[in-house]
Amino acid sequence: MNVSELCAQIAATLPPLFECSPAPYEGVRVQTPLMYPDGGIVDVFILEWQDEYILTDFGEALGWLRLQSASDSLSGRQSKFVDDVCRTLGIQLARGQLTLRIGKRDALGEAVLRLAQAVVRVSDIRFTFQRQRLQTTAKEVENWLRERRIHFRRAVRLQGLSRKNWRVNFETRSDESTSMVFLMSARNRSAVLRITEHVSTACRDLDYLREPQRSVVRFVSLFDDSRDVWRQEDYNLMKQVSTIARWSQPDEFEYILRR
Repeated sequence: MNVSELCAQIAATLPPLFECSPAPYEGVRVQTPLMYPDGGIVDVFILEWQDEYILTDFGEALGWLRLQSASDSLSGRQSKFVDDVCRTLGIQLARGQLTLRIGKRDALGEAVLRLAQAVVRVSDIRFTFQRQRLQTTAKEVENWLRERRIHFRRAVRLQGLSRKNWRVNFETRSDESTSMVFLMSARNRSAVLRITEHVSTACRDLDYLREPQRSVVRFVSLFDDSRDVWRQEDYNLMKQVSTIARWSQPDEFEYILRR
């Protein structure tokens, strides 16, 4: 079957948002409407081999995922997650590629969608990297607060004017004030926008806590600047709704909490 016939077969079984075109070397590439967490498009490649089709991502899912990790490798837990995804969706993992083999009489459109879903679910492992980094930083901050004898509570939930509940990483108290501390920890630039938007929205929704008749309450954005992912515009954005602190400058952070 030539490229035109194969694309026609795909078009007959999938919505128009799935666009088929010749692949650079052989087979066809199906551009799907599914996306990676950073907005990149998920592609599925289809090769013809004897009496079957081979669908593959050519290693793009695991390649993208490794770019999100400082270690260039997956932990045992993350590898198990990939295995679980493949087992659930009937996908094979071979030489770093997600692949699916089907007979020429099988539903090609369903197979394209299944492989694309596997790519998305594997890429979602990125969020486990971020949670691990945030948990590590949070533990460091907790130990530091204990050493400095600063009274605190962890994972405080507060209701905003919108009636949405927001999670504050730390609430600290001194004789003069209460500080609501949000941890700003990101592994890469693709996560920065999501984090800054989330925290800035939380600060605005909780701003009623800073009304004059209440005790002094401040919001503090504590940037984990051990990674070079933050830019000046990120600090400027958060400065509009909170006091800026950097984890690399603990004395300045302590001064903010105590004043």
